[in-house]
Amino acid sequence: MLGAKGGALPLASLNHISVVCRSVERSLDFYQNVLGFLPIRRPGSFEFNGAWLFNYGIGIHLLQSEDPEKMPRKREINPKDNHISFQCESLSLVEGKLKEMGIPYIHCRVQEGGIYVDQLFFHDPDGFMIEICNCDNLPVISLSGEPIMACKRVSLLPQQQQQQALQL
Repeated sequence: MLGAKGGALPLASLNHISVVCRSVERSLDFYQNVLGFLPIRRPGSFEFNGAWLFNYGIGIHLLQSEDPEKMPRKREINPKDNHISFQCESLSLVEGKLKEMGIPYIHCRVQEGGIYVDQLFFHDPDGFMIEICNCDNLPVISLSGEPIMACKRVSLLPQQQQQQALQL
């Protein structure tokens, strides 16, 4: 087994995900106006087009595709595809906003021992899957049966801290 010698890597948390885009500008609009991410400063030494965003305790790095026309186009929303998931307080409010914005989505429900988790799946402009759920309903239990922890929502930074972070 790979991790058998010395154990797993000593990680602290998820830092960011990177998404290759047909158009950084179009994706930037989506991640800001649909998902509520804030643009942050990106190192000027990068010699390629991109943008960095941050919110909910994680970053999203948008990378301009070198050949946007060759990027695969996904049409079907498939919950079993690669995706990133976000916890929400009110799935009905999110669903209403998706309808209002004209964003196609599918609704799924998972049931485990009388506990229900509802999920909404949709694509970003490049076909990357986004899930919004109420996953906090389902406890996280290790295979040994011990509770590990529940998903906890990261509070948004107060406005003053957001502005200071943007100036760094």
